[in-house]
Amino acid sequence: MKSLLFLVLISACWAEPHPGNSSLEHERIVHIQENGPRLLVVAEQAKIFSHRGGNVTLPCKFYHEHTSAAGSGTHKIRVKWTKLTYDYLKELDVFVAMGHHRKSYGGYQGRVFLRESSENDASLVISGIRLEDYGRYKCEVIEGLEDDTAVVTLNLEGVVFPYSPRLGRYNLNFHEAQRACAEQDAVMASFDQLYDAWRSGLDWCNAGWLSDGSVQYPITKPREPCGGRNTVPGVRNYGFWDKDKSRYDVFCFTSNFNGRFYYLIHPTKLTYEEAVQACLKDGSQIAKVGQIFAAWKLLGYDRCDAGWLADGSVRYPISRPRKRCSPAEAAVRFVGFPDKKHKLYGVYCFRAYN
Repeated sequence: MKSLLFLVLISACWAEPHPGNSSLEHERIVHIQENGPRLLVVAEQAKIFSHRGGNVTLPCKFYHEHTSAAGSGTHKIRVKWTKLTYDYLKELDVFVAMGHHRKSYGGYQGRVFLRESSENDASLVISGIRLEDYGRYKCEVIEGLEDDTAVVTLNLEGVVFPYSPRLGRYNLNFHEAQRACAEQDAVMASFDQLYDAWRSGLDWCNAGWLSDGSVQYPITKPREPCGGRNTVPGVRNYGFWDKDKSRYDVFCFTSNFNGRFYYLIHPTKLTYEEAVQACLKDGSQIAKVGQIFAAWKLLGYDRCDAGWLADGSVRYPISRPRKRCSPAEAAVRFVGFPDKKHKLYGVYCFRAYN
């Protein structure tokens, strides 16, 4: 009896699946291709450094793991470059190529193309680098059902500076902060840019917006009004706030410029409107806050004379600390927002090169 039961169980295990379950069985089938030409996309450098106005190549090449050929020849290669946002939830289209078809998007139109130095070269060339080009880019190569990606970071040489308007501390919502930076020849700084600035010594107690919507501030010298004396140095994070209702300062980022920044030699001190007209008469425009920071940080500009800037503030750049001129540290010294009609100062001008 036991032998008969054993044979029945074996027969049940070897039986063909019931037709009613055939669709379920087919869904469990997994196809494995162990030795196929798996597509690999590689960036030879993870970070590329450039500056505003320059040209740059973001490296990207594709291979097949089990062959030396760039493509199998059975499918057209599609190359797509996108820019990643800070939360990775959205990608901005930059450039797409497939066969002889090429298309660029948005502010990249007319400024991007593939290098194509070889059959497997999908590197992207960007000309006329802009401040907003900073960030992470994804190179995606698609061939038939296969695809792979690589990510490259474009860093820009520049300077981060804190900014608050004439209205005073904590008066900008996120959108106003964006406009404030743009008006001063800059863009909102990213966390990475603020972190690098902190590592270089930036210390600022006022919290400011960053481009990812967070509010943070860098402290190199802990003290009571800025988190307490016993806290460690670092970039303090207030978190993410309502972009419309919450109000803070902003950290801006700017890079080098294509022009001449200078203090205008004038026989008399000037009101704000007189300063604007004096620069125009000299073939220039009154300089912006971003331009004085770029000249100070990137060109070593040094002058002890306070001068008007476009936003109505008065500042002066010191690269060589000395008595009566920022003796403690190199900095762009902030005098304030004086009365435009009655206070008299010099002026800093900027002349763009064609």
